[in-house]
Amino acid sequence: MLVLAIDTSTPTVTTGVAEVIPGDGIVVRAERAVDTPRGHAEILTTLILDCLTEAGVARADLDAVVVGCGPGPFTGLRVGMATAAAFADALGLPLHGVCSLDAIASDAATTGAGRVLVVTDARRREVYWALYGPDGRLAGPAVDTPADLIEWLRGEQAPDVTVGSPDHVRLIGAQHVDAATSPTTAGLVATARPSVESWATPEPVVPLYLRRPDAVATADRAR
Repeated sequence: MLVLAIDTSTPTVTTGVAEVIPGDGIVVRAERAVDTPRGHAEILTTLILDCLTEAGVARADLDAVVVGCGPGPFTGLRVGMATAAAFADALGLPLHGVCSLDAIASDAATTGAGRVLVVTDARRREVYWALYGPDGRLAGPAVDTPADLIEWLRGEQAPDVTVGSPDHVRLIGAQHVDAATSPTTAGLVATARPSVESWATPEPVVPLYLRRPDAVATADRAR
């Protein structure tokens, strides 16, 4: 099965083409990851087409589209989800949404870590986070200040390692491993794999904003 993966939940725009081999692994045929905090819309479609060309895959060859649903800033996240929805609709493909933090945790799981905390930049001096154990997500996704998160993590909640945004990993001060700092093609597809392989109709894709957008209509500002 050939899967197109897209994520714009972080400053890194990620897209790629992966082959899911039933009963075996996931082979990434092509991937692009570009750090561009405010240029998601300008480059995403070009990166997708570059990946299809490098992988030697025509759009008609794709079997599914996987998209990271956040949490992430409103504008950047919307770019990736709208683009993924447009590709899936135009090609008649199922669209599978996954939590972007789950995708990062999936990559970290390959390091053999136990309890894994994933943190990404939520701006406004806050972080998006989720805590994972060997059997899956234990808490989150949520958005908090680093100080509030550190306080919550004391005691039994303390992770073995922290991955994600390097600046926030250092701020939290936990041990980190050499793992992905943003969702990867392999992580996105691995997270969606049970749904993709089932060929079942996926649930509607819903963005995980976790808070209101920065942009507010003029009439609502005073309120």
